[in-house]
Amino acid sequence: MLSALSISNIVLIDQLDLDLHTGLCVLTGETGAGKSILLDALGLALGRRGGAGLVRKGCDRGTVMAAFNPPLQHPAWEILRSQDLIQDVTDGDELILRRQVGADGRGRAFVNDQVISTTLLRQLGDCLVEVHGQHDERGLLNPAGHRDLLDVYGALEGVGKSCAKAYDNMRRTADSLAEAKAALRAAREEEDYLRHVCAELEDLDPQPGDEEALDRTRTLLRQGEKIAEALRDAQAALYGGGSGDAGGAAGNGVEQRLRIAQRALQRVAESAGGALDNAIEGLERAAVEAMEGIEGVADAARSLDLDPARLETVEERLFALREAARKHRVSVEGLAALRDDFARRLESIDNGGQRLATLEAEADAAKSTYLVEAERLSKGRAKAATKLDRAMAGELPPLALDKATFQTAVSRRDEGDWGRGGWDRVAFHISTNPGNTPGPLNKVASGGELSRVMLALKVALAHNREPASLIFDEVDSGVGGAVADKVGERLARLADETQVIVVTHSPQVAARAGHHWRIVKQARNGEARTTVEDLAPGPRREEIARMLAGATITDEARAAADSLLQAAG
Repeated sequence: MLSALSISNIVLIDQLDLDLHTGLCVLTGETGAGKSILLDALGLALGRRGGAGLVRKGCDRGTVMAAFNPPLQHPAWEILRSQDLIQDVTDGDELILRRQVGADGRGRAFVNDQVISTTLLRQLGDCLVEVHGQHDERGLLNPAGHRDLLDVYGALEGVGKSCAKAYDNMRRTADSLAEAKAALRAAREEEDYLRHVCAELEDLDPQPGDEEALDRTRTLLRQGEKIAEALRDAQAALYGGGSGDAGGAAGNGVEQRLRIAQRALQRVAESAGGALDNAIEGLERAAVEAMEGIEGVADAARSLDLDPARLETVEERLFALREAARKHRVSVEGLAALRDDFARRLESIDNGGQRLATLEAEADAAKSTYLVEAERLSKGRAKAATKLDRAMAGELPPLALDKATFQTAVSRRDEGDWGRGGWDRVAFHISTNPGNTPGPLNKVASGGELSRVMLALKVALAHNREPASLIFDEVDSGVGGAVADKVGERLARLADETQVIVVTHSPQVAARAGHHWRIVKQARNGEARTTVEDLAPGPRREEIARMLAGATITDEARAAADSLLQAAG
């Protein structure tokens, strides 16, 4: 519900603060008093197009604030959550839209004092307020929203969710099938190449760490003579001879000499009173480590393989691995993974037919489910359309549209246009003259007729609609008397469901209002200003009498006003 409207420095309005209410609210006033300015200002707060022309002459900027009290489940809160502008909402929280327009044409938009884009402001405004005027091109006149309106009217939301879920599953399985077909087709196109490469790599049998190990072995083999000479020199030094024969030089070996020195000290150790203990222990450790070193040199000498044929074999394998890596544009380390990948691709070719059959079965089943759900939704829409057409047939004649024919056109789209909402295209059509084929609302009905058609539609759709404030701009244009009274009666009935704000010249409509404001243009200090007066019962009677009689209010007009007010209850 729109609870408050504050306008500063917009055209003829210098400052205006309006507290609004639930039910039927009417705005009246003489032609030119500024009713359209009020709606233009509200439109500014709702994200409609603004400009420097709206700023009051002589002012730097104009500002409009609109305050709302949406229920907890209102879509506006979800929009704000999706933009990370709110976290939690409690019952009674207020949502305030504000728009500033500068004299230079620049503007800013806010929601609860947070800066937002005008696009987001309009999105919020569209779900909070519906404005219906004679030339309005939004809301019910937009065919893009007719299908959703029919679904709400027919209580088809549950069926719609099932259809959307089935569509998503159909698309997912169809995409998986298409991807598998494309992959198999591509794989088959290179099958011979894959088999050739796999055979090559299987023969080569690359293993993780191959390159490093082979490179290390090659370096060792290339330096083999130097390494052998170094081992011989080491053995000669360790055994004290030139032959390097451990057995022949054992008597002169390092370990033997250390043992001789250790025994010499042990013979006098007791006499030394412990002074030689550290030396004896050190010689023991040195002897043990010397023996380990001698054995290590001997083992290295025995294991050294300097066969030139082995060096050739190592180099051939290393070069073969590196050549394969260059050929396939991977590292040598990556050859094993490449072989495994090619093997998997070949396996997918070999098993591709079976996998495709499985995916085709899944896709067919998903499409069948979608067809069932879309058909169920389409039948529900057909029933809802018939029901809505009957309801409109009852609503139009009392509004002086007895020759009008309303039709909810439901047609089937081509398969390429099917979607989460099924396959139906829905559009509201009308013919206002007998014999004419019904056509789109915004192309067939005249301005005055259109406002009344919108009212009839709103009344018909009222019980299942989203909670939004409704504003009708001169919905009673071109009608009077009994028809105007029927318009007022329907507006009052509609106001039982939601807040309805009406700009009207009809006393019959004004008499049915729960709240009545008069828009007045006054001259102050040579400048025109528009103000709004909240009418108490006495002034309200005078305003309705003025609407009946014109400039000169007569007793007869007052009596007629009393009669209208009494009849309205």
